[in-house]
Amino acid sequence: MVKPSKSHGRIAISATRKPSALMQGTPDLAGVWKARVLTLYPEMFPGVLGHSLTGTALKDGKWQLETQDIRRFGRGKHRNVDDTPAGGGAGMVLRADVMAEALDAAQTPHSRSDWPVIYLSPRGKPFDQKTAERLSQAKGITLLCGRFEGVDQRVLDAREIEEISLGDFIMSGGEIAAQAMIDATVRLLPNVLGNQESYQNESFSDGLLEHPHYTRPAIWEGRDIPAVLTSGHHGKIAGWRQDESEKLTKARRPDLWSLYQELKKD
Repeated sequence: MVKPSKSHGRIAISATRKPSALMQGTPDLAGVWKARVLTLYPEMFPGVLGHSLTGTALKDGKWQLETQDIRRFGRGKHRNVDDTPAGGGAGMVLRADVMAEALDAAQTPHSRSDWPVIYLSPRGKPFDQKTAERLSQAKGITLLCGRFEGVDQRVLDAREIEEISLGDFIMSGGEIAAQAMIDATVRLLPNVLGNQESYQNESFSDGLLEHPHYTRPAIWEGRDIPAVLTSGHHGKIAGWRQDESEKLTKARRPDLWSLYQELKKD
């Protein structure tokens, strides 16, 4: 017997011609952004996504999360999902036939622009704030979490899978990367953040790193809050924050600073 996908968040059942659909994943809620995650370890979810801001939003039905166990589509008695790499070499590779069935089972009627399908891969395009904004404007996303040496290239080509990387480092699998990507995206969804300005003033939103923050006590271990921040002069405060953002970006991220300078010229 094949176990149904795990679902998280508010459930709403609507009429369907296929009764079995009620047992397979989370029914789509009209207008609610959804993340579908294909993984060998569905028990890793919701993980950190079930806590704090994203957890509250998930519970309130402001977004949905569905996991699909890749092992369901494995071959043979032991449901094998991988095999040795063609041409030799270390490790194992996730099979094209297995992955294709998993991807097809998670397929939606939407176009790739409305519902991106993404493979978390260290060789993919770097994930950044603009990507998070793009994903938040879609109807949902499907994330493929790799393991071992990766996924057979043929299925990535045949299913037109977008590859995105969390950074220039190697992890044991894509699950942590998927949770980080979902977190960065969900917080941009409507009504998830209490204050809309919270993300508009954050790092990367305008091409710069965010300015430093301070709060009470006014003096801590002999260190004062910068006087301008307690002056009540909003114009001076905004100017100070802009200056600090520029200083930090120039010192810590010369790549972003160069891009920022180019954009200012335009």
